[in-house]
Amino acid sequence: MGLNIDEQKAIERFKRDIVEPSMTKLVVLDFWAEWCGPCKALTPILEKVTAEYADKGVILAKVNVDEDQFIASQFQVKSIPTVYAMFQGQPVADLTAARTETQLKQVLDQLLEKLPVEAGAPGEKQQQDVTQFITMAEQVLAEGDAERAAGVFGQITEMAPDNAAGHAGLIRALVALGETQEAQGVLDGLDPALKDDPLIQAAASALELAGTTVDEGELQALRAAAAERPADMDAQFAFAEAAYAAKSRDEAADTLLAMIEADREWNEGAAKAKLLQIFEAVGLEDPWVVATRRRLSKILFG
Repeated sequence: MGLNIDEQKAIERFKRDIVEPSMTKLVVLDFWAEWCGPCKALTPILEKVTAEYADKGVILAKVNVDEDQFIASQFQVKSIPTVYAMFQGQPVADLTAARTETQLKQVLDQLLEKLPVEAGAPGEKQQQDVTQFITMAEQVLAEGDAERAAGVFGQITEMAPDNAAGHAGLIRALVALGETQEAQGVLDGLDPALKDDPLIQAAASALELAGTTVDEGELQALRAAAAERPADMDAQFAFAEAAYAAKSRDEAADTLLAMIEADREWNEGAAKAKLLQIFEAVGLEDPWVVATRRRLSKILFG
């Protein structure tokens, strides 16, 4: 059909995440972008209302127009936010003008009266609530409001004590606040069954890395020592650890990559192990991690 690989993948994701659920549910489809102020204002309303209507068969799906330009173009999205109601694979209403809870509920009530939407299964509403709260908390944490994120993640752990993402997020938010003792308490108090979850392990790595603290004077001294003795691996490693603890991850990564390139076997591969620990702490899907992993692969595999 003349589609490239990325377009084919976009269609497959759209079918899986939106078209297939819409065969029995009413999907509220939100086209948005990170830079869109009105989108950020509308998102909490969409999340709240769709969570309340989950037991009636309403679910929320989001399309980032920057990441899925092909899908946005198929819907002829000219401005954002643009919101549609989808049922059985087709748009059945334009919800863009519904900017308040009352307006959105009125439109959804009208649609639910007319369409044979299947009600949500028992427990589905709570699961959707948890999923949407996690998405919101992760966004808040990414925006730098660790205190608010910790509050939301705390609510999630109360709602769903067995949810690994909630506990992991709470640990990372507390680490970002500098409350490492509280974060350690959360980690120590986890059900043993959760501790092997990759999300918990990543949060534990973030907590371990946060245990190294340095003041500006110490950081400058370590930076100077590393610059004066470029062949001194111990000096380079000490600076890399301090740089990451001081939230200068670019300097930390640059130093560790240079060490790996110079002698990847030094101290039983300590530089590579530290860099991989940083990757895990930041998150393997983080764009910075993806880019830095490419640099590591180039060094290791040419």
